Amino acid sequence: MNKRSFLKLTGLAGASMLVAGKTHAATDIAGLDSLSSLVGDVAPISTAERQARIAKAQELMARFDIDAVVLEPGAAMIYFTGIQWWRSERLTGVVIPKQGDIAVVCPFFEEPSIRESLDVGEDVRVWQEHESPFALVTDILSDRGINKGRIGFENSVRFFVSNGILNVKPGFTAASAEPVTRGCRMMKSAHELTIMHKANEITLKAYEFVYARLRKGMTQGDVKTMMSKAMTALGGSQPWSMALFNEASAYPHGTRQTQIIEDGSVVLMDCGCAVHGYQSDISRTFVFGKPSVLQNKVWNTVRKGQQIAFEAATIGAPAGSVDDAVRKYYSALGYGPDYMLPGLSHRTGHGIGMEGHESVNFVRGETTPLQAGMCFSNEPGIYLPGEFGVRLEDCLYMTSKGPAWFTSPPDSLDSPLGKLEPLRVS
Repeated sequence: MNKRSFLKLTGLAGASMLVAGKTHAATDIAGLDSLSSLVGDVAPISTAERQARIAKAQELMARFDIDAVVLEPGAAMIYFTGIQWWRSERLTGVVIPKQGDIAVVCPFFEEPSIRESLDVGEDVRVWQEHESPFALVTDILSDRGINKGRIGFENSVRFFVSNGILNVKPGFTAASAEPVTRGCRMMKSAHELTIMHKANEITLKAYEFVYARLRKGMTQGDVKTMMSKAMTALGGSQPWSMALFNEASAYPHGTRQTQIIEDGSVVLMDCGCAVHGYQSDISRTFVFGKPSVLQNKVWNTVRKGQQIAFEAATIGAPAGSVDDAVRKYYSALGYGPDYMLPGLSHRTGHGIGMEGHESVNFVRGETTPLQAGMCFSNEPGIYLPGEFGVRLEDCLYMTSKGPAWFTSPPDSLDSPLGKLEPLRVS
C-alpha cells in the first residue's frame, strides 16, 4: 500500500507522519473488530512432511556417525513428531535411531495427552513414578540393535537427562546432535517459507493497524496491548510485542523506565507472532510528530545498513560477512567501532524459524556459508545512549539466486511501514 492510500484508509490524509493530537492515557482499540484471521489458506505441517524430516535426520546421523538422537520437549521435538510438551523433572523424550522407527518415552499418566499431538510413530513407552526413564531409553535402543555407540544430544538437553542415559550402559558416549537437528531445520522447505510468509503478513498488517492509532499520552503498555490484540485478531498465535519510547529506545531490549508518547517521541517497536509454530519478527521505528534532523539522519543510516546487509547476503558467503559489511559502513560514519556505542551493539541478525532466535546468525566470526532455505532477521540498529535508538528489522530467506524479503523495509520516516513481498518459491 502506498503512502497516500494508507493515509486515506486510516483517516490520516494530509499528514506526512504521526501527528500529535489529543492526549490519550489509555489505548483506543476502536476498529479491532474489523480485523479477521488471515491464516485460513495456509495448511499446517503434514504427517508426510514429518516422516521426510525423520528420514533426512537418519541420513545425517549416518554421515556424522551418530547412532541415535534423544530429544527433549522443544522446537526439535515438534519439528520431527508434532509433540507439543514442556520440560519438567519428569523426562518426556523422543528417540530417533539411525535406522528403524522412532519412539517416545513419557510418564504413564501423560500418555493420553502425549498421543494427542503425536503425529508420527506408534511406539510410546511409559514409566511409573518409581521407575527409571533412562533405562527405558536404553531398552528402546537395544530393541533397535543399538547397544553401544554415540548418542546425540542437542545443546539444550539438560545434564541430568544425558548423564542419566549414559550411566545406564557404559557402551554409550555423548555426541552433539546439532549437525543433525540444525542440518534439518536450518534449510526451510517451500511449505515452511509459506507459513513464515503468513506470520510476517499478519505482523505487518498489525503494524498498519497500530500506526494509525498511536496517540499522545499512550504508555508502552497501551501500545503493546494494542499490537498483541491486533496480531491475535489477524490469526497470529503467541503474539509478543515490545514498545520503547524516547530515551528507552536507545536500549535494544528496553528499560524499566516508564515512558509515554510526546511530541517528537521516537517509538521503537519489535513484535512478532507464530503461525502453525513458525515465527515472525519485525521492528519499526516511528517519530510522533515532526522528526528532528538527527532522528531523520539516524533512521536513514539504519535503512541503508539494512540494504547493505541484504546485498551482502549472497549464496556461499560466510554468515559473518553480512555483519562485517554493516559495521564497515557504520564505522566510516563514526559509529562504534565494533560493538561500541553510539552504534550497533548487537549482531546484525539471527536465524529464525520455529524459534524466534535459532542458528545461524549474522555475527562476526560466523563461518557457516549461506545456503538456499536459510532464514534470517536483518536488524542493524543504531543506538545513541541518553537520546534515542532506531531499529528497522525485516526477515529474509535465501533462494538459490540470493536473498529475498518476506517484508521489504520502509522507504522513509514519511512512509515508515514497508510492504509484504511476494513469496519466491516454486
